[in-house]
Amino acid sequence: MSKIIAVVNQKGGVGKTTTTMNLAASLAETGKFVLLVDMDPQANATSGFGIVHTDLPHGIYEALAGQKRIHDIVLNTAHEGLRIAPATRNLAGAAVELVSVNRREFQLADLLEEMRHAYDYIIIDCPPSLGLLTINALVAADEILIPVQAEYYALEGLGQLMETIGLIQKHVKPELGVLGAVITMFDGRNKLSTDVMNELYKFFPNTIFKSVIPRTVRLAEAPSFGKSIFHYEPNGKGAKAYERLAREILDIHEALS
Repeated sequence: MSKIIAVVNQKGGVGKTTTTMNLAASLAETGKFVLLVDMDPQANATSGFGIVHTDLPHGIYEALAGQKRIHDIVLNTAHEGLRIAPATRNLAGAAVELVSVNRREFQLADLLEEMRHAYDYIIIDCPPSLGLLTINALVAADEILIPVQAEYYALEGLGQLMETIGLIQKHVKPELGVLGAVITMFDGRNKLSTDVMNELYKFFPNTIFKSVIPRTVRLAEAPSFGKSIFHYEPNGKGAKAYERLAREILDIHEALS
C-alpha cells in the first residue's frame, strides 16, 4: 500500500513544486514506483516534466469530475518508475464545481484509493492556497510535507496552515500526520537564512528535516527545460540535497514498518 504525501504551503514561491517534482524523481531513482498528482491549476509540475498541459485532452480535473477514470489520465515521465496525473487549465474551475458535490472534501481521496495498490509513493502538488483543492489533497494524504523558504515572510502563513491541518485532523481525518518541514532556498552566506532556520527549529523542534535545499540557479532553471534536477544537473548541489531528503523520508518509513 502506497504512502500518500501532500506537499503543501499556501504561500507561493517557497519551492513547493520544485520540491514535489524532485522528491518524486528522487524516490523513483531509488527504485520506488511513484505517482505525482498535480492539483495546482497552474500546472507547473506538469510542465516541469516537459508535458504541454495546454495540449492535453484531459487531466486530473476530468477524473475529479467523473468524466474519466484516473487510470486513463496518468502519463509517463522521462524518469523510469515515475508517472504523473497532470493538471490542465480546466482544473481552475474544479474548486467552484466541487462546492455543491456530496463528500466534496473526499473526491481526490476516493480517486486515489483506486491507485494505492499500484504505487509505493503518491506525491501531491497542492495549489498555493487553502481552498477546496488543497483540502482535497490534505484529506487524501497520509502525511504532509511543508516546504518553508528561509526568509522571515515565509513564517507568517505557517500558523494558518497548521490550524487548517489541525481542523482536518479533528473533524475529518484524525490519522493525518505531519511528516515534517523542509527548508528551501537556503543561502548559507546569508545571515538572514541562518537566523530563519534557527527560528524554524524553535517552531518545529522534532519535525524539520536535516536535509536543507540550497538556493541554486540550476534548480530554478530545470523546470523551464522540462526536466527534474536529476536530468538537468544530476551531480549538482540541488540533486544531492533532494537525494538526502528522499533518503530521510525512506528511513522514516522503513523505521515505522
